[in-house]
Amino acid sequence: MPEPSDTAAEAPAATTSGASIELENLTKRYPGNPGPAVDNVSMEIKAGETVIFVGPSGCGKSTTLKMINRLIEPTSGRIRINDEDVTDIDPVKLRRKVGYAIQSSGLFPHMTVAENIALVPKMVGWSKSRVKDRVEEMLDLVGLDPREFHGRYPRQLSGGQQQRVGVARALAADPPVLLMDEPFGAVDPITRDHLQDELIRLQHELHKTIVFVTHDFDEAIKLGDRIAVLRERSHIAQFDTPEAILTNPADDFVSGFVGAGAALKRLNLTRVRDVEMAGVPTVTVDDPLQSIFNKLRSGPHNELLMLDRRGRPYKWLRRGDLMRAKGSLARAGQLVHDTVTRDATLHDALEAVLIDSGGRVAVTGRRGEYIGVVDMETLMNSVHELLEADRLAAVEHQHDLEETRHHLTEQELEGSEGGAGG
Repeated sequence: MPEPSDTAAEAPAATTSGASIELENLTKRYPGNPGPAVDNVSMEIKAGETVIFVGPSGCGKSTTLKMINRLIEPTSGRIRINDEDVTDIDPVKLRRKVGYAIQSSGLFPHMTVAENIALVPKMVGWSKSRVKDRVEEMLDLVGLDPREFHGRYPRQLSGGQQQRVGVARALAADPPVLLMDEPFGAVDPITRDHLQDELIRLQHELHKTIVFVTHDFDEAIKLGDRIAVLRERSHIAQFDTPEAILTNPADDFVSGFVGAGAALKRLNLTRVRDVEMAGVPTVTVDDPLQSIFNKLRSGPHNELLMLDRRGRPYKWLRRGDLMRAKGSLARAGQLVHDTVTRDATLHDALEAVLIDSGGRVAVTGRRGEYIGVVDMETLMNSVHELLEADRLAAVEHQHDLEETRHHLTEQELEGSEGGAGG
């Protein structure tokens, strides 16, 4: 039997980027409830933008998200995606064009990883060969080896791996819009940080339009191009960039979300890739002991980093460790317990450095390969630069306010003089 033709759909996946989203007077009422769950929400989201909905539990943020792909039907209002009104089209067809990732991944337990990812591409009529290629491409994109994970079932994966597969499934049919409802809320903090970094890296490559729900303001700052801080019934308290919300919250409600330590939260707005990384000498597990000893003894550094056979950080070795090695490195050195990626924030890097006895953390690429090192000195210099930039911005803002007040005062004086002369 011939496979279905894909015609225009056979274009490379990378050609599809984000789509604009417009919510107009969106309202949801449930029978028996006196007030609406979501009340008259209007919002414009730009193509390729990551927008975060953040607010207290029960404020309607997930309901608003689910109305975009009509998992929940709006009572009134309009939804436009790329200027197309989707309120009246077939909701099933709409959902196939909108990626959706939820907490605990939502994978089908009776399907393999490959079958889960292939689900929507098969539904929309992709050919078998294209579906197969796309599954491998998606696994590679989220940092999972296709040969290792293709045939596994969800129960055989860790929580973090399941979430990666969930994101791969949501992106498999190359939708312009990705909706994410607290997708990383059920994993441990370290895995959550790595998944957030992975999403930032993916968005750097794909430029989708992402609408992401969370109750964690630090996560919102880290991920969002813009943040919508929502009150009850999804009323928008402030919809702005993370920088603007941190430095100029609209009211006490927003200030409550920002919380204490706004200057420290600014560290969530700068990535490791934006700062200069240090370097340390590296060796591999296959290098002879004598060559490792010679490299450490002859160089200016008092430690070096041992990499495994795949180029990933494995152990920190110091001169004293080699003296005690006695012909074997099996028990020498300190295992690398934590690393950060280039897309990690300076806040993540600072946490890793503070808990590391050596005051540094290795930086890795998408496959875990070693790239460089970030140390306390680099981070402290970056913090000082951020604080100085904030101080200058505040002085400039104050100057603008004084100029505006002075101009208004002059206008009032001119008006009163004109009235008196008349």
